[in-house]
Amino acid sequence: MPRNLDPSKEGLLRSHYDGAARQSFEDDGRDSESGLDATEFLDRASPPSAESKSFFRPRDSPVQRWSALRRATGRRRCCLVLLTCMLGLWLLIGIGGGVVYKVFQKEPPYGQSPPWYPAPKGGIARTWAASYEKAAKMVERMTLAEKVNVTTGTGWQMGLAVGTNAPAVYVGFPQLQLQDGPLGIRFADNITAFPAGITVGATWNRKLMYARGKAHANEAHRKGINVLLGPCVGPLGRMPAGGRNWEGFGADPYLQGIAGAETVKGIQSEGVMATIKHFVANEQEHFRQPWEWGLPHAVSSNIDDRTLHELYAWPFGDAVKAGVASVMCSYNQVNNSYSCGNSKLLNGILKDELGFQGFVMSDWLAQRSGVSTALAGLDMTMPGDGLDWAKGKSLWGPELSRAVLNGSVPLERLNDMVTRIVAAWYQLGQDDEIKFPRKPPNFSSWTNDRLGFLAHGSSSTQDLVEVNKFLDVQSNHSSIARQVAAEGTVLLKNDNLLPISPRGLGDANLKRRRDVVERATGKRHTGKFRVGVFGEDAGPGSGPNHCKDRGCNQGTLGSGWGSGAVEFPYLVTPIETLRSRFDKSEVELHEYLSNKLPTAGSDQAALNDLELCIVFANADSGEGFTKWDDVSGDRPNLNLQKGGDDLILDVASKCGSGHGQVVVVIHAVGPVLVEKWIELPNVNAVLLANLPGEESGNALADVLFGDINPSGHLPYTIGKSLNDYGKGGQVLYRPKGIIPQQDFTEGLYIDYRYFDKHSIEPRFDFGFGLSYTTFEVKNAQVTPWKSKSPLPASRPTPAAKPPTYSDQIPPASEVLFPAGLRVLERYVYPYLKSVDDIVTGPYPYPDGYETKQPLSGAGGDEGGNPDLWETYVSVAVDVENVGPRAGSAVPQLYLVYPAREGVDFPVRVLRGFDKIYLRPGESRTVDFNITRRDLSYWDVQKQNWVMVTEGKYQFQVGQSSRDLTAVGTW
Repeated sequence: MPRNLDPSKEGLLRSHYDGAARQSFEDDGRDSESGLDATEFLDRASPPSAESKSFFRPRDSPVQRWSALRRATGRRRCCLVLLTCMLGLWLLIGIGGGVVYKVFQKEPPYGQSPPWYPAPKGGIARTWAASYEKAAKMVERMTLAEKVNVTTGTGWQMGLAVGTNAPAVYVGFPQLQLQDGPLGIRFADNITAFPAGITVGATWNRKLMYARGKAHANEAHRKGINVLLGPCVGPLGRMPAGGRNWEGFGADPYLQGIAGAETVKGIQSEGVMATIKHFVANEQEHFRQPWEWGLPHAVSSNIDDRTLHELYAWPFGDAVKAGVASVMCSYNQVNNSYSCGNSKLLNGILKDELGFQGFVMSDWLAQRSGVSTALAGLDMTMPGDGLDWAKGKSLWGPELSRAVLNGSVPLERLNDMVTRIVAAWYQLGQDDEIKFPRKPPNFSSWTNDRLGFLAHGSSSTQDLVEVNKFLDVQSNHSSIARQVAAEGTVLLKNDNLLPISPRGLGDANLKRRRDVVERATGKRHTGKFRVGVFGEDAGPGSGPNHCKDRGCNQGTLGSGWGSGAVEFPYLVTPIETLRSRFDKSEVELHEYLSNKLPTAGSDQAALNDLELCIVFANADSGEGFTKWDDVSGDRPNLNLQKGGDDLILDVASKCGSGHGQVVVVIHAVGPVLVEKWIELPNVNAVLLANLPGEESGNALADVLFGDINPSGHLPYTIGKSLNDYGKGGQVLYRPKGIIPQQDFTEGLYIDYRYFDKHSIEPRFDFGFGLSYTTFEVKNAQVTPWKSKSPLPASRPTPAAKPPTYSDQIPPASEVLFPAGLRVLERYVYPYLKSVDDIVTGPYPYPDGYETKQPLSGAGGDEGGNPDLWETYVSVAVDVENVGPRAGSAVPQLYLVYPAREGVDFPVRVLRGFDKIYLRPGESRTVDFNITRRDLSYWDVQKQNWVMVTEGKYQFQVGQSSRDLTAVGTW
């Protein structure tokens, strides 16, 4: 807060703009968006009062008009008062001059996130004690400039990776290299394009989750990367049309948590730091960032305390328990405070309750203020630029140096920030210079040329150096990618058609099928078996890398788009694999690689003679910075895109004059509606291949031809309409205010939990997946290990003590520009030109800063109170393969809570799963260990995880959320 601000106006600024506009005044006394100082701001702009919080709903979105104007003029900024006036005018006038708005007087029901200060120090966990001890010895020797370097990115395109901090050269701490993304190394050459997270979730295979993470990190390590910006467990998948759901593992916190933790373990087994993201409630792309959609502030996800703990923060707890090195905070606001400056989230939940020992980094430009974010628990800002891309005007950097010198940021907070980062470096063994040479990456994110600049984004004169060495790091990782893609393929329907044969169909099926057609048409097919392949999604299109960041839907769909996508080294298309797999001496293959069927000529005539038709369709989405067609990050609906539904209907009606058999293959970022064609009698089989990555065609053929028995299960529910998912399942497409408010009023009820609560029959239930064989799950046996008790054991005494340092503010000379330093334009330095203007004295810290918070009974160690992770009961079931083929079963355990007065529980929640391979006739016993955390709910009064001690817990085990055949109680 500006020191010279009139006290009455300071109070006004705090009360009306806390957590949003006020944050931009923390450092330099000027509003970051309008450029006005605080006095001018308050004189010119009326603060919002409770009475004025009325939201308009225009017939046409003003955001679209504002965004178009901003793009046309090339301007990203506008005075807040001008923006308010323009929006108000647009809203009132509408189109054609009519009054087309509706006034809403609804207050957000959740208020603002409460303050939680000070930030807990790292170093309390036994598992990190040695690393903190080493880190403390290094940090105590750092100058102030070096400490600021470690916490601040150098700026966009100011290194070869997408993110770099600066080194502390005198003590031997190197520059860290941070790189996207969740499914491969973004912007790199000669790497593996792995299947997306949603495909991994569909495997329900813990070993594959780990193996993919390990292979991914192996490539990152060999490319010179210290920190991988993945895995992703947020968005959780509240809205089935959410643009980035595909980067995560599924619409359930337990599934996300297990997959995220296994991926973290795999990544960090290679010595690479994993980053679990995005913390938290980043559930849609619309309005996720200030100004990206024409509004000065990001959407606020308004969530009640219980829902936050049991759904959205849950998988992050698994990652922290797994030892994750970094957590990335998200762009959006949570309860009207930006995630990267929300002290309750970062200090209270992440660092205290969950006992997180690593460092919190911002998403790229998700930091919206300087001093307040440091106090709230942010440890590293990325990419270092402040409120604008590539301007080099950091909210930290020199401003953090200034803030420490004037007392705005306590030195002990800065020391903890640096120590957390250095300790994570030691924790992953990156101090080993043989394994991690102190060199830049061997590739550049900004050019494909061999020679380039180390600071590509700077206009300063630089030497050309070798930035791309084109090192091939793929090894045999394509085999892992292929296995994940195959096991992540879900068989949704099969009327005794699949698997097919290289001859088209097996002898028995072929004869039976031709007999049926002959009886229906009076015509008998002879000669080669005739197969047709349909749809653009079966073919190469213009190549997998045709659009930047994969930001368009063309050719076969291998991934979504955005920072979570990579450059494909290759993409095996379905058509090229089908060409090679069918026996040309037995099969006549016809290709129609378009979403429109031929209407005349020999191709049209050939349709009538086809015996088997395989039709491909898809649905794409991605990060909000790119729009394709009508998909602005988030999908506008759950339909197949590019006329996919019509293509399927046309093929079904014309394939073999309506008598041919049809297989539908879908590549999609999430649920798609299938109601228009799913019950057609000749749509005999449906495969959902999700987003399969580079080995797409090979993995699909493995399943189609029966080399691999399909074992994928849905990581989300497929409804019959978008409305089936409830109000909470709808993307907020219109802001209804300058700060869009998204109220999570559905609470715990998303995806299958919502369907169960409201007795809605899905088309395909969560966890569903067919096989070429048949499994039975039976004989549930429950074994108690510990007695029920309402609360976990008392919070343990810390196993280690955080490092302590001198609290004496260092001399200002440590952050003055060194003489003779060659300064690069736009590069973020920690240095100041002068310290003469620095004024020390009492600083007006945020409300609640002086109120020390009691430590949470849910905390105490990495992952939280250790008692929460203890097994309290185990459940054993027998799984038998009673069918004709070997295959993998996926038994799933769902928990039903005992009834408790005043507490609303979902009908059932996932609390265990496994994947086992069984030969025909083989039976195995599968054990599920249920922890206290699994059995508990978050009590908002006790502020702790509470177990229900009265009544009986029920454990339902089966092969999907609605196919539960073995039941036990405790």
